Amino acid sequence: MYIKLVLRSARRSLSDYALYLVTMTICVTLFYAFLSLSSRYYHPNIGTYYDLTFLSDGLRLAVCAVTLLLLFLIRFVDRYMLTRRQKEMALQTLMGMEQRTVGWLFLAETLLMGALALAGGILLGALCSQLITAQLYRAYGLAYHVTWMLYPDTIGLTVGFFALSLLAVGLVNMRTIRRLPLITMLKAERLNDKPLAHSRFLPVVTVLYALLLLAMLWTGVWQMHLFFDRRMAWPLYLMFGGNILLPAAALGLCLGKLIRRKHYPFQRFIQQLTLLAILNTGCMASVPKLREVYYLALSDGALNQYLLFTLAHLIFIICGVMFLLSTYLTAWKERSPEIKYHQLNLFFFGQMLSKLTTTSRSMTLICLTLTLAIFLFALAPALTSWAEGYLEVRSLYAVQINSRYNQVYDEADLPRDDYALVSQFLQDEQIAVTFDRTFNLYLPEREDFHARVKWQFPVAALSLSDYNALRDMLGYGPITLADGQFTTHWQTIATAADRDAFLQEHPRAQTDAGELTLAAEASHEEPMGETLFNSYTDVVYIFPDAVCQELLPVMRNRYLQTAEPIPYDAALALEQAFSRVYPEGSTNGPTYAIRTRTRQVNDSLASNFVLQSMLTYGAVVLMVICAVVTPDASPVTMLLMFAAMIMLYEGSLLIARVVLRRRIKRQNEELAAEEDE
Repeated sequence: MYIKLVLRSARRSLSDYALYLVTMTICVTLFYAFLSLSSRYYHPNIGTYYDLTFLSDGLRLAVCAVTLLLLFLIRFVDRYMLTRRQKEMALQTLMGMEQRTVGWLFLAETLLMGALALAGGILLGALCSQLITAQLYRAYGLAYHVTWMLYPDTIGLTVGFFALSLLAVGLVNMRTIRRLPLITMLKAERLNDKPLAHSRFLPVVTVLYALLLLAMLWTGVWQMHLFFDRRMAWPLYLMFGGNILLPAAALGLCLGKLIRRKHYPFQRFIQQLTLLAILNTGCMASVPKLREVYYLALSDGALNQYLLFTLAHLIFIICGVMFLLSTYLTAWKERSPEIKYHQLNLFFFGQMLSKLTTTSRSMTLICLTLTLAIFLFALAPALTSWAEGYLEVRSLYAVQINSRYNQVYDEADLPRDDYALVSQFLQDEQIAVTFDRTFNLYLPEREDFHARVKWQFPVAALSLSDYNALRDMLGYGPITLADGQFTTHWQTIATAADRDAFLQEHPRAQTDAGELTLAAEASHEEPMGETLFNSYTDVVYIFPDAVCQELLPVMRNRYLQTAEPIPYDAALALEQAFSRVYPEGSTNGPTYAIRTRTRQVNDSLASNFVLQSMLTYGAVVLMVICAVVTPDASPVTMLLMFAAMIMLYEGSLLIARVVLRRRIKRQNEELAAEEDE
C-alpha cells in the first residue's frame, strides 16, 4: 500500500521534482566524471614517459574538497522540496495520516528520485569522463580514442556518497516534519527567508573573518620583522604599520563584542568592523604596487597571501553592507520626506526594504558564489598557461644535479663530487647520453664565503668555457670575452628594471684575480635552468677561465642530455638512488638536489590538470548553486545582486591582474626584443 502511495505521489509531483532531479543528476554526473580519473581501473595509454599516480591522488583530494559544496547543494534542494510539499503534507495530516508516516513517505519519495538521479548521473558521468580524458590526453600531447567503460570502484563511491547524503538529509527532514505545526506547513510557500539581521549567517561570517584577522595580523608582524628598515619610505611605513594595526584593531572590536555582548549592539559592531575592513582592504591592495615601486623583496607567496586577504576583506564588506543597508536606507528615507514622497519613491523604497529584509541572505550568498565561479573560470586557464610557460624554462636538461653551500661553514666541506652514481645508473639502464657537463660555481672574492646573509647571498660566477658548453647543450651560440671583462646571465623571471639597476650599480667586479670591467654585451637572458643561480639571486657572473682558476669554488653542478627521454620508472629510481647517497637537507654541510626532465614534466602536467579540473569543477558546481538558490528575478533583487557582484568581481580581477602581470610584461619585452632584431 505504502509503495503504491509513494509511486503515485512521486508521479503526481513529477513537475515539482523536476528541479530536484536535474540538480541531483548534475551533481552525480560531475562527481562520477572527475572521480573516475582516480579509479584503480583507469589505465589510459600514455606511454612509459608519464605516470598518473600523482594525478590520481591530486584529483581524489580535489573532488573531496569540492564535495563540500555538493553537500550544501543537496541539503538546499532537499529543503526546497520539503517547502514545496509541506502544504500537501499538511492536508494528508488533516485527513488522518500521522506526521511520522508522512515523513517516512517523503523520505521514500526523495530516495526514489535520488535513485533515478544516480542512475542517470552515472551514465552521463561516464560520457562526461570521456571529455575529461580527452582533455587529459590533450594536456599530455597525445592522441585520444573514445573508449566506454564503467569503473566499479567509482560507481561504489558515488552510490555510497549520495546514498548516505540523501539518507542523512532525509532523516533530518523527517524530524523536521514531525515537529512542524500544521499552520506553518500550510503557509510554508509564502514564508520568506529570515532577515539577515536575525539569522546566524552574519555571526558565522564574522567568526570566520576574525580567524582570518589572526592570520592577517601574524603575516603583518612577520613581514615587518623580515623587511623593517629605518630608511624605508613613508608609504612603506604606512603599509606595514596598517597591516598590523588595522587587523589588531578589528580583533580588539571582536574581543570587545565577546566581552560586552549585551551592552555592545551588534549593528554598531558590524558598522565599525566594516569600516576597518574597508581601510584594511586599501592597505593590503597597495602591497603589489608598493612592492614594484620600492623594489621590495617580498616573496610571491607573501604577495599571494595579501591578495587572498584582500578578497576576504571584500567578501566581509559585502556581507556587512547588505546587513547595514536596510538600516541606512530607512534612516535616510525618514529624514528626507521630500525624497520619500516624490513620485514613486515610496513604492521603490518599500520594494527595496522588502528585498533587503527577506532575501538579503540569499542575495549575499548568490553574489559571493557567482563572483567566485566567474573568477575560477577566468583563473583556471590563466594559471595553467603560466605554469606551462614556467615549465619551459625549468625542464631544460634530461638530468640536473646541483649543490648548495648554505649550511657549509668550512671551506674543506664544500662540494667537490663528480656524481659518478648517475653515470653508472644511466649505463646500467642503457640510456645513451649526448651531452654531459660537470662544472663549478665560484665566489668572486673568498671573503664572500663568510659574508652571506639570507636574501643577500653573493652573486656566484661561472667560467666562460663552462658557460659556452651549456649554451651549446641548449642550442645557443657561444659568446666571447676579452681579457679583463665579464658579463652576466639572468633568470627569465628577473625584470628589466632589476637587471638595469644591477648593471648600473656594478659596472666593475672585484675578484681575487683583480678587477674586471663589464663587457659591451652586458647581459644574456636565454633560459638555462634555475639551478644555475646562487640562493636568492637572479644573476650569475660570467668570468674568463683564467680568472676562475684563482677563485673559490663553492658549488658543484652537473647537467646531462640523453638521446631518448628517460622512462618515468627509471627517472624515479634515479632520483631515489641519488637521494640515498647525497643529502637533500642538512644543518651542517652541503645539500644536493637532482631533477629529471621526465619527473618535472610529468608532475607539472599532472599538477596543472588537477588545478584546472578542480577550478572548473568548483566553478560549475557554484554556477549550479547560483541557478538553484536564486530567490526571484525581480528588478530590485537583480539590482542589489549586481551592485554587490561588481565590487567582488573587481576584487577578483585585481588578483588575476597581479598573477598575470609578470608574465605579460615578460612577453611584451620578448616581443619588443624580437622586433628590434
